[in-house]
Amino acid sequence: MPETNEQHFDILIAGAGFAGSLTALILHNQGFKVCVVEKGRHPRFAIGESSTPIADMQLRDIAVKYNLPWLHDFSRYGSWQQAHPEIVCGLKRGFSFFKHHPGKDFTTDADHKNELLVAASVDDVQSDTNWMRSDFDAFLVSKVKETGISYFDLTEIISAQRNPGWVFKCTRNDGDMVIHAAFYIDATGGGFLLEKLLGVKTSSDSFLTDSFVVCSHFHDIARWTEILKKANIPVGDFPYDPDNSALHHILDEGWIWMLRFNDQRTSFGFVLNCQEQSLKGLQTGQIWDAMLEKYPTVKNILNAARLAAEPGKIIQSPRLQRKVDRCFGPGWAVLPHTAGFVDPLFSSGIAHSISGIQKLAGILKEHFNNPDALYEGLKEYEHSIFAELKLADQLIAGCFRAMPHFELFTAWSMLYFAATIAYERRLMRKELPGYFLCADDPYVLDIVQRSYTDLLKILDNPKPSEEAITQFTDLIRERIKPINTAGLLDPSFKNMYKHTVAVF
Repeated sequence: MPETNEQHFDILIAGAGFAGSLTALILHNQGFKVCVVEKGRHPRFAIGESSTPIADMQLRDIAVKYNLPWLHDFSRYGSWQQAHPEIVCGLKRGFSFFKHHPGKDFTTDADHKNELLVAASVDDVQSDTNWMRSDFDAFLVSKVKETGISYFDLTEIISAQRNPGWVFKCTRNDGDMVIHAAFYIDATGGGFLLEKLLGVKTSSDSFLTDSFVVCSHFHDIARWTEILKKANIPVGDFPYDPDNSALHHILDEGWIWMLRFNDQRTSFGFVLNCQEQSLKGLQTGQIWDAMLEKYPTVKNILNAARLAAEPGKIIQSPRLQRKVDRCFGPGWAVLPHTAGFVDPLFSSGIAHSISGIQKLAGILKEHFNNPDALYEGLKEYEHSIFAELKLADQLIAGCFRAMPHFELFTAWSMLYFAATIAYERRLMRKELPGYFLCADDPYVLDIVQRSYTDLLKILDNPKPSEEAITQFTDLIRERIKPINTAGLLDPSFKNMYKHTVAVF
């Protein structure tokens, strides 16, 4: 509870998810007087999410650069378990993809024609993690409070006026309050507050990807490896146990995520094409049931599953794709997840958020008291975020188009993995990271654009020939060669990649 009904700060951050809290901690350590305003209260439900090698590198960098040594522990599964076993997470060894066909049990062959495993670590200790966001976000909020940053939860911002600094009128259970701040950061993860306060619109019109989610958290979901073994499908040459990964089941209409946590919960969700005619007009439960009936092995995964207490039901999202019209203005800016979102297919949300946090923190530190330089820095910041969203959209849209044809999906997805390798190399060399996933690299942008055009030409034929698919795969292999240090699309690997993190 505030001592008075008026408070004064350099920066107000709206939203206490992991990005908002981490931004507050960084800016506080840079000398800013910061407050965090949260409409709700932690812990609160959030769907499962997973980290990546890029996110982990960034966390380690932030831990050193901004004097947050405890953050380093969360950059690997082994150190997380040693330092904070009470904060729920899961082991994520890489990305796993298994293609299912309508009305048929899952099958594959010795060349893994319906399987793709892409390892991101060499062992469990060095592994990435699946984040139970409710636990991790609540922990970061505790760090915000512990650091002495002013934190106001159950507080709703009603209005904002700027003349010359911001005056935010807020309402709380214990009465109204006014917060004065020179700068405002929107970390709410959506455009609602931005439109309410500043009239900035959000739309999905510019996206190629068009998807929505039906999902929940469960107990007693069957392990995929056990289902494979019961079907006499060999798993001996897998580079890791796919249940200890971001496990994707690829369908004709979209894909499924399975993220396991070490408290026996599993996040499970369908990400489906909004244009799928067979799902039009169906309610949430009907969509869920229809997909399980269509894919018998997927239904088998959930045979003994029961809903976890939170959220306690199947939930459905609207269309996922959204982008704000502007990322900044006089005295304000948004973090990447508020700026926009594409689709969770490649688990890039955490890394993209951290990338944006670092860029914005650097701009504010360098130019906070120089309006002209601040404007130019924020203008470039906006350009980077929009370019990053555009690249992610094209990469993911290509995946959705290719999902009915797994060989095409496998080839196309290597553009994403090649881009991540190129970006990891920047981070490992301590170069300026630039745009996330190398969205500022003309070569990366060119090969993605040309390959997308080639993909669409192939898919003009509802049943692409084996020759066309082989030619496309060869084309992608050749195009990614200058940035491919992991042997992506090496036929001898047979879709089993034991380690794909960048090397010098």
